Order: sequence, then C-alpha cells, then structure tokens
Amino acid sequence: MQLNPRNTHPAKKTKSIPLRLILVVPFVLQIFAAVGLVGYLSFKNGQQAVNDLANQLIDKASQQVDGHLDTYLALPQQLNQMNMDAISAGQLDFNNPKASEQYFWRQAKAFKNLSYIGYALPDGRESGAGRWLNNVDLLIYDNLSGDGKSSDYISDEKGNRVRLVQTYDYDPIADYWKEMSQAGKPIWSSIKSAGITNVKSANTAAAISTKYTTAIENYITVSARSPLYDKNQKLFCVVNVDLLLTNISEFLRSLKISPSGQVFIIERDGMLVGSSSSDSILYRVNDKTERFSALNSPDPLIGSIAGELKKRFSNFQSIQDNQELKITFNGQRQFIQVKPWQDEYGLDWLVVVTVPESDFMAQINANTRTTIFLCVGALVVAILLGMYTAGWITQPILLLSQASEALAKRAALADFATGKLDQTIEETSVKEVNILAHSFNRMAQQLQDYFIALEKTNQQLEQTNEVLEVRVSQRTEELSQTLHELQQAQAQLVQNEKMSALGQMIAGIAHEINNPVNFIHGNLTYINEYTQDLLQVLEAYKQHYANPPQSLQELLDETDINFITEDLTKILQSMKVGTTRIREIVLSLRSFSRLDEAEFKEADIHEGIDNTLMILQHRFKAQNYQKEIKIIKEYGKLPLIECYAGQLNQVFMNLITNAIDALEEEIENCKAASDSKLPTIWIHTEITHANKVLISIRDNGVGIPENIRPKLFNPFFTTKAVGKGTGLGLSISYQIVVEKHRGQLWCDSILGQGTKFAIEIPLKPS
Repeated sequence: MQLNPRNTHPAKKTKSIPLRLILVVPFVLQIFAAVGLVGYLSFKNGQQAVNDLANQLIDKASQQVDGHLDTYLALPQQLNQMNMDAISAGQLDFNNPKASEQYFWRQAKAFKNLSYIGYALPDGRESGAGRWLNNVDLLIYDNLSGDGKSSDYISDEKGNRVRLVQTYDYDPIADYWKEMSQAGKPIWSSIKSAGITNVKSANTAAAISTKYTTAIENYITVSARSPLYDKNQKLFCVVNVDLLLTNISEFLRSLKISPSGQVFIIERDGMLVGSSSSDSILYRVNDKTERFSALNSPDPLIGSIAGELKKRFSNFQSIQDNQELKITFNGQRQFIQVKPWQDEYGLDWLVVVTVPESDFMAQINANTRTTIFLCVGALVVAILLGMYTAGWITQPILLLSQASEALAKRAALADFATGKLDQTIEETSVKEVNILAHSFNRMAQQLQDYFIALEKTNQQLEQTNEVLEVRVSQRTEELSQTLHELQQAQAQLVQNEKMSALGQMIAGIAHEINNPVNFIHGNLTYINEYTQDLLQVLEAYKQHYANPPQSLQELLDETDINFITEDLTKILQSMKVGTTRIREIVLSLRSFSRLDEAEFKEADIHEGIDNTLMILQHRFKAQNYQKEIKIIKEYGKLPLIECYAGQLNQVFMNLITNAIDALEEEIENCKAASDSKLPTIWIHTEITHANKVLISIRDNGVGIPENIRPKLFNPFFTTKAVGKGTGLGLSISYQIVVEKHRGQLWCDSILGQGTKFAIEIPLKPS
C-alpha cells in the first residue's frame, strides 16, 4: 500500500547547516591555529639548534685534528734534532753498527707512532728500526754494505737481531740524497712510495710466514729529514723519520665526531693524505702502489665534497683560510668545514671535516615529533570537548529530527517488514522540546497501530511467495536432471546402434570374404601338388629328350623354363601366406564383432586385445614422416573372465585408438627434430592382490594437461579437431567398465611424457 500525501509539490528547500557543525567548527579552527603556530615556532627553533650544533661539532673535530697533527708531526722533527745533536756530540758512532741500530731500536720502541727512524750516509749505508710488517712489533733495518741491498731482521726484547725476515733492493742516494743536498735544512719529503724492488723472503722465515705478511710494497710515507754537515759544510749524514699514511688514517678513524661524520686530509694538488673512511686511500696499478685523488676517491662522499670545493674555488691552492659550506648528498644535508694546516717545515695540507645533518637531528626530530603529538593530542581533546558540548546542546533536537524523518520515510514507503514504527522521544530538561516530543509520540503511536495490520498481510503474502519459489526450484531441478539423463541415454543408444550396425557390417563382410578365401586357400594345396607333378614331368622330358627340335628349343629359350619353375613356387608360397593373413583378419573381425555374445560369458581378454591390434595393424606401420609404432605386450597369466566381450573390445578399440592419435600428434610436433623418441604403446595385464583383473594401456605421446583430465569422461567432451572425434568414446568406455562390469577406469598422465589408462574389473560379476 502506498500513502499519498496531500502536498505532492513541497516548497523549495534552502541550503542548511547542522547546528552541531555551527557550534564545533569555530572552536576547532581556533585550536588548530594555536597548535599550528606552536608547531611552526618549534620547527624554526629546531633548525637554528641544528645549525649551532653542527658548527660546534665541526669546530671541535677540527681542533682535535689540528692538535693531533701539531703533536704527531712535530715529534719526527724533534727526534731528528735530538739525533743530530747525539751524532755531533759523538754519542752515536757509525763505525759501531750494533750500537747504532740498538740506539734507533730503543727510540722506535719508545715512540710507537713512528714507522721508521734511522740514518743514511753518502756511501749508501743505512741503519735504523721501526714497524712496517704486519703482526711484527719491531724490526731492525740495515744496508751496511752500501750496495743497495737492504735487509729486515726480527729483534728480541733487548734489540738484538734474531733472524733475517726478507731482503730487497733500495738505494737512498737515488731516492732522497740529492733532494736533501739542495734543501740544506730540515724538511718534509714529498709523499711517495719507496723505490723498493726485488723483495725476497728469507728461508729462515718460512716456518713463521703465516704469522705476518709483508707490507713493504705499500710503504708510502711522509718523511721528516734533516741534513748534517761536517766542518767543511759538506753533507755527511741524513737522519730521517718516516710516518706511514695508513697511521694518519687510523688516527682519523679513531676520532668520534658523530655517528656518520668523516674527516679527510688532502694536499694542495688534491691527493689524499688520510681519511676516516673505511675505504683505503691507496691502490695498486702495474705492480705499483698509488694514492687516490680526492676527486676519484672510492668513497662517494669524499669525491662529492672534493668536486664541490673545486667547483667553488677553481683549485685547492685558492683556499687560504677556513671555509664553511653545505651540500646535499644522497638526499641529506652535509655540514662541511675546510681548514688549511701548515708548518714551518713545508707541509701545506687541507683538513676537511663533514657531518651529516641526520647525526644530530635524531633527538631534535624526536622532540619535534613529541611536540607534534602533544599538539595533535590537544587538538583531539579540544575537538572531543567541543563535540561533547555541542552534542549535549543539540542532542534532543537531533533525536526529534531523526525520529520524524525516519517515521516519514517508512510511512511514505509503506515499509512494514523492515522494522517497528515505535519512534518515541524521551523527556528532556528543555520545556519547548518536551511539548514537541509529546505531540510526536501520539502521532507515532497512531501510525504504528495502522501499520501493524498492514505488516501481517504483507507477511502472509511473502510466505505464499516463498512456497511457490521453492516448488518452482524443485521442479526445475527435476527437469534438469531428467534432461541430463535423456542426453546420456540418447548418446548411449546412438553409440550402441552405431556399434551394432558396425558389428553386423563387419560380420557380413567377414562372412562374404571368408567363403571365397577358404575356397582359394583350400585349393592352393592341390594347385601346388599339380604344379610340382607337371614340373617333374617337364624335368623328365628334358632328360629323355635332351635335343629337341629347333623350333621347340627356341620356344623353350624364349619362355625361360628355369625362371618360371623357380618363380612359380615362390608365387604359390606367397598366395598361401596372403590367404592365411586374410583368414586371420576375418577371424579377428568376427571375434571383435561378438554378435553372438551379447550376454555375460567367459572370454579371453588377451584374445580380445590381440584382435583389436590386428584390426588396427595398418596404423602401426611407418608412413611418410611417421615412424613405426612399437607395440610391447606385457601379458600376465589371466584366466577366462566373465564379461561382455564385445563391449570390452569396444573399450580396447577406443583406448588404443586414442593412444595412436596421441603418438601421431607427438610425431607431428617433433617431425622437424632428428632425435625424436620411438613411438611406443605398452599393454600390461595382471591379477591384482584384490583378485581383480588390471589392464593398462600406456603410450609415450604428448600427455594430457592437468586442467583437462577431470573432463575426460564427460559426454561430448573432446580435444580433437572437428570431424575427428565425437567426445563419446571415453564416456561410453567409462559406462561399460564402471556400470556394466562394476569396475574402475582412470587416467594417469604427465604432460610431455605420455598417458596411461587403467581398467580394473572383477573376475566374476558380484
């Protein structure tokens, strides 16, 4: 039933705003503005704190590096001056090699940062001590012969030589003597690798060679050298101290600037002196150790910073005072300070300190997130308080509005079945709202009584409709099942009629062929005997009349009696083989048709399989590109089986024909390949442990896909081309085995390897 209100054209509604929204939105906007302002000020303060903290960290790191370099690089020059004083005072005698090497051994032991300390004379003689082999604390070095043949020795705790470690070629005269002659004062050498060649390990060190490895080829140092002159101002000695660059890098790595901060030192030409990076500053090329340029450093951060410095200052020589800059690397800001470092002996380096913003932003970001969470929490609390206050004010009005709207919708739609119409409004503390509530409750009660009667009628109609729908559904299902059974019965009848007609035709043809073939086959014996008699007579005639007349002799020569005699015997034998073959085929056709065996009776399963193979013999032979199909029989010992022999022969025919089709498809797919496999069909029979007959027919064809196997035995389902299959063969075979013989028929297949159909039937019907 549809209610028709009197006013079908209500007045146009103006756009309205909910009362709750009017109360809540201004309050929320004020809170949101206050929270946003607090968050913005917090962010700006955090940015300023980041910049201040970065500058403090970088300044602290630079001071640490400067202090270490001042101490680290001042010591070699001080030791050289002390050794020069000892030589001048006669405390160090070059004519006593053992005393001089122990003198330098004690200095090297006292100062563990030294890589080498010693002296060199104008005739090429050298002596000293230091650390340049891994896993060896102190070594003694000498080149006392002055012929450039140097040796390294392991020492004991008192500085005495224990064993020879290695020898190599090194000439100090060619390496640095000329440089010191020209300098005339204490200097730092240029950074380079020592000219060491022909390194040989001593035989005495073979037993301990696994305890340490030589690093002499990577001996790249910065050397503090001081010349010593005699009374005639002639250079007669050079004392030197070597510092390995790897030691400088190890110190830089020991600095804890920040979790990801780095420090590296470069020369004015951009070559690396040391780096806190895990990547080495050295590399080998053409059996020679070289240093990386900062521009080509394996550490991408160092390369990026060096590139930015060269871009801003054109070259590194232009940087004469402290520089601070910022770059972005891998999406992160890097704070960088470049500071020149120089000393009075000629060193002129650049110390670069870089700190990523992320290292000291963690706590600031955490504080910012805390501030944001507090602001958001305050905003949420303010919104909830505003909503609660607005709800307390507007709740009675909203309830009345919602109840009126719900009641109006249900009344207009005659909504009897979806809910009750008991919309009532509770009394509130607002007097005006109470008056509206009483009026509304009376109207709702009247409508509820009216709709109760209508709802009962609607329920009765729905129940009647449901009963009708159930009946229609049941009748439809019954008709569908009946139609399916009729389709199967029709297919079975058609196939049975076809096979019956085929059996009658085969039997008739076999009968008509059998009579003349038997006549020919029976008379071949007599023809053979008569022919042999005639040939014997002819042979006797030739013996008694060796010289026949001329005309007869010419006829004999033209006829070639010897060939006819030999070929006639072969022809008779071939005719006998042919008639025997025809009789076997006729017998197989008669046995396959089984027109006289429509009921259950004992039959030889192997005979039925052999007859089927005889009929299909022409499809096994090689044709054109097709190879011969090989048949392998694996017959077990079977008794006679009670069955429908003709119907089982039909099953064998269907399964073997499908196997042949699968092999032909495989041959067609692989005919271009020279190494295709031999097509084969295996037929296996046996008695199972459950006293049932198991017959399996397996091929090595294309196989059957997994998604097709569940549909194999469905009526009218086929994967063959139109005209090559009806889709009834396997379905009828399944019915014959399962329904007629109470057996099982199933398929196992592996795609690309082959298919096996298995038949299992009881020896006797249950």
